Amino acid sequence: MLELSVAQRIEALLDHLSLDKVHLGACMSADWGGVIESLPDRIATLTVVAPHLNKGVPEATATFTTPTMVIAGDEGPTAARARALTEVFPNGEFVGLSGYTSAIWADTVADRINEVKSSLIEFLRRAEVAAGGTLEPARLQASDGTHEGLRYRIEGQGPPLLLLPLSMSPSQWDPLIEQLKDSFCVIGLGGALLGAVALLEGRAASGYGELVTSVLSAARLGPEQVSLEVGCGSGALSRLLLAQSDPTSRAVATDLNPYFLMEAQALADDAQMMSRVRFEKANAEHLPHGDDSFDTAMSCTVMEEGDAGQMLSELVRVTKPGGRIVILTRALDVDWWINIGLSQDLRRRLNAHGPNTGSGVGAKGCADSGIYHRVLNAGVNPLLMGPQFANYRDGERREDVLARLVSALSGEEKEAFHKAVDVARSDGTLIVAEPFHCVVGEVR
Repeated sequence: MLELSVAQRIEALLDHLSLDKVHLGACMSADWGGVIESLPDRIATLTVVAPHLNKGVPEATATFTTPTMVIAGDEGPTAARARALTEVFPNGEFVGLSGYTSAIWADTVADRINEVKSSLIEFLRRAEVAAGGTLEPARLQASDGTHEGLRYRIEGQGPPLLLLPLSMSPSQWDPLIEQLKDSFCVIGLGGALLGAVALLEGRAASGYGELVTSVLSAARLGPEQVSLEVGCGSGALSRLLLAQSDPTSRAVATDLNPYFLMEAQALADDAQMMSRVRFEKANAEHLPHGDDSFDTAMSCTVMEEGDAGQMLSELVRVTKPGGRIVILTRALDVDWWINIGLSQDLRRRLNAHGPNTGSGVGAKGCADSGIYHRVLNAGVNPLLMGPQFANYRDGERREDVLARLVSALSGEEKEAFHKAVDVARSDGTLIVAEPFHCVVGEVR
């Protein structure tokens, strides 16, 4: 049986709820791109908040004539992308939040709730006037449910407003829902198939998950051990760790993001692992655990985003002497590797562009070989240390990174890229490899 797309699942949910047409609020292009392509007649308006173009700008955007509003901060690189996206929509308008940067982890709705609320309500009212009337009120009761892999929560009464996740935003739409549900039937969606959770789950199911599994094997996890993961996101890696550990082992998984923790708990429950893992809200730079609390402590692509030195110090502090720490960071100082038939110069440029396609590194973060000096200076004996590659041979993750790579090309180069990808795809040799700096060490 063919896997349903996100758009097909949303269509099935609309049918299930007997909704002909909805207002749509979204963020990530992987979520809304297929919807506007295959369900344009069922979308009354589209509002894109802090757009995260993880699948690029969908081609359907240029032919989507439905009223569309893009809301984003007016500073930083995301502002330019948001304005450019607005211009692609035939009936688009841009709302800039003055003095604000809408990074993928920003809490845009909570931070600028009054501006977002007033802009959204005014936009929806203007769209209703232009359309000659309001949407038919939804006849739905407040409830939670699941349909075709999508979790939903229904609140309020009025025209239906369907809200998709806001990338890595900690509070998502929640601060606004309380104010919207007096005028709208708000239907919030979540689950493993949408938003940043889908990215994290897809990454764990790809060559990245294979790499983490391989690195964890060097940690030699034993029975009855208690492990810690900081920055657990959707909990995918903690579930991988437990799956390859003795059944008597347990884990504590922490994150600062309540949205991720909520989704992680639901996914662990689905996997029947809640008896072995506990999720906690915690700052990786100030862990709420005593010295020598864990047999293993793990941090995967977290040290890029905060104070790497403080995070490493905390990992070592809470790990027992003789225990293991496991660290992966993105390797922004190492080129990618793509196996397609292009000229040497073009392939070299694509490989060099790879490190620029991620979310970068914070002022005190670490995403280069400096992690090795840090680990040695922190009192850790290395058991494994060096760059390794996550090999993407198939699946959604490979397609995501290909889309990011091609964004560096234009014109004839882009055409040559697509032809080379098609050839490699057909003969089974299409591989993209992303580098990571990896450490497994023993705490002295």
